[in-house]
Amino acid sequence: MDRFVVISGCSGGGKSTLLAELARRGFATVEEPGRRIVGEQLRTGGRDLPWVDLAGFARRAIVLAQQDRVAAQNQSGWVFFDRGLVDAAAALAFATGEPLDAALCAARRYNRQVFLTPPWPEIYAGDDARRHDLAAAMAEYERLLAAYPALGYEVTLLPKRTVAARAEFLLATLGATADSDPPPP
Repeated sequence: MDRFVVISGCSGGGKSTLLAELARRGFATVEEPGRRIVGEQLRTGGRDLPWVDLAGFARRAIVLAQQDRVAAQNQSGWVFFDRGLVDAAAALAFATGEPLDAALCAARRYNRQVFLTPPWPEIYAGDDARRHDLAAAMAEYERLLAAYPALGYEVTLLPKRTVAARAEFLLATLGATADSDPPPP
């Protein structure tokens, strides 16, 4: 889906803030599956948390990412995802030691251009849903930096700039405006 764009990368690197800016500018956005799962698991006393059962958490994230893609088909124009199926599949591969499920990821593609937030120690902060440290976030980033190109995606690193400047960079790279459709493949 050329109009489905993933913003991924290092935890605490500004993805959610960038998505909020894109939403403010009129674009459709999809919240990170992981944060929704953590919130639900904390409310219900569940165990599918990345710091308790990473494999269970990743399996839930895969299901939610697939549901998000289906629901996004009802949106018109560009849709920006805070992480997605590849992130969840990469987490499952890491948790289980199994290879990345390339067939699963190939069957549910996003725009070939993926944007990654690099590690940015100056803005990194933990919270109730982000209990890992910066070193763990950087290790995850390295896995994603390898996984996306291995699946045929082109990775563009987002510059360490203000949120407005990051949004401008991303939109200019895509040639996107709130009322435009993606160019044909």
